[in-house]
Amino acid sequence: MGAKDGVAVDQISEKKRGKNKLKSKKKAEDVVDGTAMDDMSDRKRGKNKVKSKKQEAEEHEEQLKRLKETQAEFFEYMKEHDEDLLKFDAAEFEDDDADVDAETDLEDTEKQEGVDETSKLEVAKKVNEQKTITAAMVDSWCKLIREDAKLGAVRSILRAYRTACHYGDDTGDDPSAKFSVMSSAVFNKIMIFVLSEMDGILRKLLRLPATGGMKDTIMELTNTRPWKNYNHLVKSYLGNSLHVLNQMTDQGMISFTLRRLKHSSVFLSAFPSLLRKYIKVALHFWGTGSSSISVVSLLFLRDLCIRLGTDCVDDCIKGMYKAYVLNCQFVNAVKLQHISFLGNCFIELLGTDISASYQHAFVFIRQLAMILREALNTKTKEAFRKVYQWKFIHCLELWTGAVCSYSSQSELRPVAYPLAQIISGVARLVPTARYIPLRLRCVSMLNRIAASTGTFIPVSMLLMDMLDMKELNRPPTGGVGKGVDLRTLLKVSKPAVKTRAFQEACVYSVVEELVEHLTQWSYSVAFFELSSIPTLRLRSFYKSTKAERFRKEMKQLISQIEANSEFVNKKRASVGFQPNEPAAASFLEDEKKAGESPLSQYAVIIRQRAKQRNESLVESDVIVGEDSAVFGKNAPSSDEEEDEADRNEKGAAAFSSSWLPGSDSKEKEAEEEEEKTKKKKRKRKSQAEKKQVEEGAGEDDVVEDFVLSSDEEDDLFDIEGDKDEDDDDDVDEDAADEIAEPETKTSKKTKGTYKTWHKNYKKTKNKKKKARVA
Repeated sequence: MGAKDGVAVDQISEKKRGKNKLKSKKKAEDVVDGTAMDDMSDRKRGKNKVKSKKQEAEEHEEQLKRLKETQAEFFEYMKEHDEDLLKFDAAEFEDDDADVDAETDLEDTEKQEGVDETSKLEVAKKVNEQKTITAAMVDSWCKLIREDAKLGAVRSILRAYRTACHYGDDTGDDPSAKFSVMSSAVFNKIMIFVLSEMDGILRKLLRLPATGGMKDTIMELTNTRPWKNYNHLVKSYLGNSLHVLNQMTDQGMISFTLRRLKHSSVFLSAFPSLLRKYIKVALHFWGTGSSSISVVSLLFLRDLCIRLGTDCVDDCIKGMYKAYVLNCQFVNAVKLQHISFLGNCFIELLGTDISASYQHAFVFIRQLAMILREALNTKTKEAFRKVYQWKFIHCLELWTGAVCSYSSQSELRPVAYPLAQIISGVARLVPTARYIPLRLRCVSMLNRIAASTGTFIPVSMLLMDMLDMKELNRPPTGGVGKGVDLRTLLKVSKPAVKTRAFQEACVYSVVEELVEHLTQWSYSVAFFELSSIPTLRLRSFYKSTKAERFRKEMKQLISQIEANSEFVNKKRASVGFQPNEPAAASFLEDEKKAGESPLSQYAVIIRQRAKQRNESLVESDVIVGEDSAVFGKNAPSSDEEEDEADRNEKGAAAFSSSWLPGSDSKEKEAEEEEEKTKKKKRKRKSQAEKKQVEEGAGEDDVVEDFVLSSDEEDDLFDIEGDKDEDDDDDVDEDAADEIAEPETKTSKKTKGTYKTWHKNYKKTKNKKKKARVA
């Protein structure tokens, strides 16, 4: 009995255990069902919360309307002190809810479990269709924006614009991206509409004027409600535009994009990081692009400096000066015109803030003075090369142009004196005949400074010293020789010094510069005294030279100087003031306006003759500095006045190709490989073949990838890259003969940053020297 009772008890306990297990399973299922219900309820609550935003906005708007009737005094008080709170628009919350609902529904459908394979394929097709941007979608967004000013359409077109700007980026399959696929026609349509219309749309949303604006306006706007609601749209537009601008290669696209972004440049004051990047990109296009891109880049930078003030003036001036110096690294006849154009652009930018320009002018001119002082103290080949190179001379011409352009401004006049002292020191550094072209350039710069500032600079002695050189008084032993264009040279070769063409070019150029100098003071009460010594030196050259053509030239010049002295002496014999009195400044003022002096009339003839002689020397149609662009203060006005039809036409012309961002990477790799093979072939050529190539080279020198470094101050006048290989075999006793000929060097097109190119150039130079020693 006891055993049976024990078995019965065990069976009863097992049944109870089974029931308890069933109960625990039911409880677990109930918990799972409860959590599932909670998840469903949370989703519904989330949707209700999203929907309640619109309802709350509408209720708030109705309360504001009722406030005017129920509490009129409080309404008037709010209107006077904080009117923005009363300008509440519930329509702003309308389209966002629909977008959020669509996205949440899409996420719910993608996260469902237990769906059949056919349903999964259908969902994938719908997602792909949703991510594909079509022309119809773009047209519908544009229509909604133009007709109804729908905020949802603005957000959609900006999302599409972001997709277009980042098209081709290696981001992988991002399921969160709403749009990812488009054609080239859709890309062009999006770019044209956004670049043409987005500036006006953003200004309407932010309640700004249709055009213009300054930094103070944007700073005040950042504290308002519209800016807090829509600043992310502004940042998206500017950031995506910057991204696609870095990938563009077509000149028309770059010009149109920069021209349209110039209207929105004032918004960059609220985004300092974007501002620095835009300045860097614009400087890159200005320094390495063609003339049209350089003009558009200059207008963009100039507009930034005017609207944002000191935030970007310093960076723009420093960056443009560095880019200008690097463009002067190598020079040929064609490159000189481009350098003159870049110099005019830089001078135009200086006019946006004269006080800041003076500070930079002082620093850079002081740098030139320190280089000259080092050459005077050490008197070594390396020190002389730093002075007698194109970079240094073009920097002197750049600041000469700046002083002459803004001579009426009191800020830049103080730098005229140290600049004139540096130029005089450069002209006297190595007084030999081979450097007559460089000395004539210095004299021309001094004449320009004297004419613009009204200051007397004694340049006649520099010119007379050239006539006393033995190379100009001996008969030419090198034959007639080829025509020498002194404007494109800093130094001539030894055989060219002995030719008749060189002697004629030097003598005629000296006469032209002396006439320019004396003409400036042909109405001075002290003309007789300041012209007496040059007249004696000219008589000495007239007696020493045996060339009849030079004697005839000197005789005519001396007669004109004497006639002008008689003209001035007759007028000053009847005056009663002393030369140091203020009345002497108005002496012969009426005659000066009429140009009645003999030297003024003779100068007109000399200028015409010089122009004809220079044109006969130029084989092509390029006249250096003659047709350089000159910008006025109202240059951007024509761009601001263009209507919608003009914008659309220009946009259609710019974005008419099948180009897409990221589509030309393979082409760039192929070009780099071709350039590498070309470089290897060039290294195998002999030195004689290289000279022939350099003499016939006519292409423009370009550093294709120019990267500015604002963190470190590199030596802009490093002379390692300007050395000539033939100088080591051609060393004379004179210091002038120890200096390289930088103007005969032509550069090869290279890719990569300037620093990497410079290192590679040094390596190749060292290899050639080692091979020569062996």
